Amino acid sequence: MIYLFFAVLLVEMLTILLLLFKTPLRKLLIIGLDRAKRGRAPLVVKSVTATFFVMMMYNVYSVMEIKRRPADVNNPTDQIILAYHMLEASLMGFSLFLTLMIDRLHHYIRELRILRKTMETAKKQNRAAEEYKNKGADEVKQLNEEMLKMREKMKSLESKYSSMEKEVKSAEANSLALKHQSEGFLLEYDRLLAENQNLRDQLRAIDDSLSHSNGKKDT
Repeated sequence: MIYLFFAVLLVEMLTILLLLFKTPLRKLLIIGLDRAKRGRAPLVVKSVTATFFVMMMYNVYSVMEIKRRPADVNNPTDQIILAYHMLEASLMGFSLFLTLMIDRLHHYIRELRILRKTMETAKKQNRAAEEYKNKGADEVKQLNEEMLKMREKMKSLESKYSSMEKEVKSAEANSLALKHQSEGFLLEYDRLLAENQNLRDQLRAIDDSLSHSNGKKDT
């Protein structure tokens, strides 16, 4: 039984060493421990641990029982039994302590791995956010440049519109002046027509008077 305890302690110490140092076997050991904690394996481990604890307590009780006896009653056989129980209790207690250390190391390593994955994910998200931010800043810069160009175009269009408005106003003024001038021409044309008609009437009257006077002379 003692040799079995020593073998268990050796295996547990090797397991702790493999967990402490980053080696290729560490990953395989962690995978094995992960699988060992699934299904019914945790119940089996707890049962074995409880059995070890009960056996350790029995050995401690036996040691206390032997020590309570008077010194003159104990014989060399009792001393050997006392040493045997003390060795068994010590090995069992140390084995339980190493089992607890393995469980805690495995738990912390797994939590550290999850934390690293979370940090990597957070870094990727942060990097993506920074890239998106830089991209957004570039887009905002482009939009500002386009807005400046549009403002310049609007200013040029406004200047063109004002110049065209001035031209339209001058054309309207010219057309109004031409209208007034054409109206003056029409009035003048009407006056000239009237004068022409008067002159024709006067000429016709003169012709009539001349022809009447000539007719009197002939008679």
